[in-house]
Amino acid sequence: MTALDTRSPRPDSPTTPAVVAHLRSGRRVRDRRAAVTAAVLVVALLGLTAASVLLGGIGRLDPADVLPAALGMRDGLADYMIFQLRMPRALSALLSGALFGLAGSLYQRLIRNPLATPDIVGISAGAGAGAATALLYAPAAFTLGVPVAAVIGSFVLVAAVQALSWRGGIDTYRLVLVGIGLSAVCTAYTNYLFTVANQQTIAIAMRWTVGSTSAADWDGVTTLAVGFGACALAALFIGRPLATLTLGDEFASGLGTRVTASRVGVLLLGAAAAALATSVVGPIGFVSLVSGPIAVRLVGTERSTLLAPGIGAVIVLGADVLAQHAPLVSPVPTGVLTALLGAPYFVWLILRRRQGAS
Repeated sequence: MTALDTRSPRPDSPTTPAVVAHLRSGRRVRDRRAAVTAAVLVVALLGLTAASVLLGGIGRLDPADVLPAALGMRDGLADYMIFQLRMPRALSALLSGALFGLAGSLYQRLIRNPLATPDIVGISAGAGAGAATALLYAPAAFTLGVPVAAVIGSFVLVAAVQALSWRGGIDTYRLVLVGIGLSAVCTAYTNYLFTVANQQTIAIAMRWTVGSTSAADWDGVTTLAVGFGACALAALFIGRPLATLTLGDEFASGLGTRVTASRVGVLLLGAAAAALATSVVGPIGFVSLVSGPIAVRLVGTERSTLLAPGIGAVIVLGADVLAQHAPLVSPVPTGVLTALLGAPYFVWLILRRRQGAS
């Protein structure tokens, strides 16, 4: 119709109120699905935490003593095993998984590549190199020094990967390849540090490098809890700029987003989340790779970053419970089980992308 056309719209043409109502209905459905998924994750985490405390593989404890000890009604061995061994381990697994899941989702959404996660592009390896350096040269500052060194190492890797993969913008395939190469360099450096360390440091480091919660303590839980709280709060503030960046730089700029500053902020936030988790439990592999895609499948891209931490927590906590009771070889490092889960998915993802490109 022209500006002078006074004809009424066709009866079958969609009116603005109908379109708005349809969009609102779809949003309510998605919100409801996200709420149900979040509730299921909370129940799963509560169940896995209870299983870890009740059935923890560290020591033997009569199940009848677990609840009284948890309520402070037992002294001695039961109290020690619950509060100093099992609960720190369960909470470390939960919080580290949440941090890995958050980091992976941030990177995958920003770079728009499911392979671009901190453990694949070398950020976790950079954090590990920084943590290993602090562990070797400043063991007295283990509680604070290792997390700080891990964050610094991850930031250095972010800068290096960005610089080497930049071609007037982020080349995602180049970024992944550069990240894998720098990850190998950091791993070699970390292994060299362990060859010149003393036996006590090597024993701690070897358990840590494969990804394990067996040495969890309340200092580590505090580091993870504070780190996750800060990273989650920052993720909420950066959510809108991230949503516009996923639409492309030009579109984001047109919507008023400061593209470069927002991109750097997301990269550093994801690196910090992965580094804090790595500094406490080691580089537990593939959690950040699988958490984001699972969240996208369940609730869509828009809400995936909110749910990915919960999925990562379920994966690591579930793997940790299984690791303590694995047949024949129990206990095993948690990172071994997450690798068994994530490695086949990683191979499948590469093959699928190769087929899509051909």
